[in-house]
Amino acid sequence: MIKNKSSKPKRYLTTILVYIITVIVCFIFFFPCLWIILAAFSGTGSIYNFNGFFPPNFSLKTFEQLFTGVTDVSGDTVMYPYMTWFLNTLIIACATAVIGTLLLISTAYVISRFEFKARRKLMKGALVLGMFPAFMGMTAVFIMCTQFQLLNNLWGPILMYSTTAPVGYLVQKGFFDSIPTSIYEAARIDGVSNFKAFYKITLPLSKPILVYTVLTQFTWPWSDFILPKLLLQDKSNYTVAVGLMTLPDTEFSRFCAGSVFIAVPIVLLYFFVSKYMVNGLTAGAVKG
Repeated sequence: MIKNKSSKPKRYLTTILVYIITVIVCFIFFFPCLWIILAAFSGTGSIYNFNGFFPPNFSLKTFEQLFTGVTDVSGDTVMYPYMTWFLNTLIIACATAVIGTLLLISTAYVISRFEFKARRKLMKGALVLGMFPAFMGMTAVFIMCTQFQLLNNLWGPILMYSTTAPVGYLVQKGFFDSIPTSIYEAARIDGVSNFKAFYKITLPLSKPILVYTVLTQFTWPWSDFILPKLLLQDKSNYTVAVGLMTLPDTEFSRFCAGSVFIAVPIVLLYFFVSKYMVNGLTAGAVKG
C-alpha cells in the first residue's frame, strides 16, 4: 500500500511532463502555420513591413487580389494568374490520382495473386529503384519529355507521376496479401475469371486501400515543385507551387494566401478519409 501511494505522485508528475512536452511540440509545429495564416491577411503585402513575426495591420485585400487580380497599372491579373495555376494543379492531381491508382493497384494485385518467373526480380528491382531519390533521374525525364513533345504540356507531369507510381506498390500488395485465398478458390470453382475476381471480389473488399492510394496519388502532384518546375516553362501552365515561387518579396502576403488556399482541400480530404487511411495502412502492413 505504501509503495502504491508513493508511486501516485510520480505518475501524476510523469503525466504532467508528457502533456507539457506534447503542448510544446504542437506549438513548435503549429507556429509556422499560424504565422503563414496571419501573414496572408497582411494589409501591406510586403515581408519587409512586418513588425517582428507578424504584420502591422490586417486586411482581406490579399485574397481579393489573389482571385480577381488588381485593377491597377501593374497588370496583376496577367502577371499572377493564380486561378489558372490552381486549375492546372487540379487537372494534374486528378488525372494522376486516376491513372496512377489504376496502375498501382493493378501492379500490386498481380504481384500479390499470381506467380510468374520474373515476379521476384520485379519485386527486388522495384525495391532497389525506390531507394534512389526521384530527382536523380530528372535529366533523363527532361530529355524524354523533350523527345515526346511533352515539354510545357500538362500531360508531361501527369504521365511521369502516374508511370512511376507502381514502384511504391508494397503497401497495396500487403493489403491484397491479407485477403484470404479461400475466397478466390471458391470463385474459381464457380468459373469466375481473373478479371471478374479482381473487379467483383477484390475491389469491394479494398475500399480502405483504394482511398489511401487515391489520396496519396492526389497529394503528391498537388504540392510537388521540382517536376512541374522542370517540365512547365510557360507561366500559363504553371502549377500553384511553381507560380507562388515566382512571386517577389513585395508580394509575400499573396504567397501566404495562395499557400493557405491550396492547403485547404488537402486538409479537408484528410479529415474526411482519415478512417480509411488508417485502415488501409494497418491492413497493408499485415504481410510484406
